[in-house]
Amino acid sequence: MTNIASMEPMMPPEGRRELEDLAFDMAMKAKGLATQLPIGVRRGIGDLVRSMNCYYSNLIEGHDTHPRDIDRALSNNYSADSQKRALQLEAVAHIEVQRLIDHNEDLQDEPTSPDYIIWLHKEFCGRLPEELLWVQNPDTGRRLRVVPGELRTGWVQVGSHIPPEAEALPSFLDRFAKAYDGRRLSKLKRIIAVAAAHHRLLWMHPFYDGNGRVARLMSHASLQRCGVGSGLWSVARGLARNVSDYKALLMAADEPRRGDLDGRGALSTRTLVQFCEFFLKTCIDQVEFMASLLEPDELLRRMKIHIEEETLAGRMPKGSFSILREALLAGEVPRGRAGEITGYGDRMARYVVSDLLKKGYLKSDSTRSPLLIGFPIGAMERWFPRLYPAI
Repeated sequence: MTNIASMEPMMPPEGRRELEDLAFDMAMKAKGLATQLPIGVRRGIGDLVRSMNCYYSNLIEGHDTHPRDIDRALSNNYSADSQKRALQLEAVAHIEVQRLIDHNEDLQDEPTSPDYIIWLHKEFCGRLPEELLWVQNPDTGRRLRVVPGELRTGWVQVGSHIPPEAEALPSFLDRFAKAYDGRRLSKLKRIIAVAAAHHRLLWMHPFYDGNGRVARLMSHASLQRCGVGSGLWSVARGLARNVSDYKALLMAADEPRRGDLDGRGALSTRTLVQFCEFFLKTCIDQVEFMASLLEPDELLRRMKIHIEEETLAGRMPKGSFSILREALLAGEVPRGRAGEITGYGDRMARYVVSDLLKKGYLKSDSTRSPLLIGFPIGAMERWFPRLYPAI
């Protein structure tokens, strides 16, 4: 397969009202989620979502790395078990690359450009341990090493789908970049294009391995560029929770056109539309899920119950909830106000702050910077039920 026309259509047909409505609904609900949180709280949620994206993206690939193991790895506490350690390193790689996406303003390329896609693969795979950089042909048994940032150089087959020939990949990636260049699309079309591009990248299968993670990281970056705040919610969580439908719809969209009523491209228009609908509905579901978890009154209620129990058990000092409440509602707490908020003298107030910083309930950039709320792994089940499976 060398003809770029074999990848058409790149977008669902014009005027698909159901897709436009879904894109509009997602944009509005994502905007509402962002506005219900102070900036300082968004930062803590961003850290939480990066770990969540990593966990669920790994789960889609069949790698079940426990959230607590991911948290330990982020503190350089790796398992002595070589297999578990490799999966921890994989998790940290995903989180570090997403952090680059979220905070590196120098990345001006469109997420669908060849340079950006190759950069994602290089940054992710370049952080992996050697044992995760090898793939095996199931038919021949031949092992190949995955070179970070290098397009595949040979033929592959994914299930029944045969992606384009390796020598044609630059042409396909160039067509891909032009079709999904967000600078040429309206906001609603840009959002719909994220869904279509997610499939078409996997259809091309540009790398020997790592295509799924690159596609999900690319989608995250594209949603960020669309201004729908994917740093506050995780599409990977929704895809993982519906992984059978996700994979079935991906495979269905690989299929050729089914007769004259199925568009004019080489591939099925109907199944591309179905995948886009699924993807956008998944996004909306996850925005709504995070909005429900982050509703201030309910979140404070769950926090209060948990902190009071920890205080009664002697695991947290009195006055902890008052500072955490202020950090959640105001976004940040000047250190000089700790005594006023807790009702304690300076020495005791400093002790409360120190304890909360040590346990991860508060964060701060320096000893003089304002206090921001943190979301430690030990509080996840109580503060954010159903965020992860039981941890």
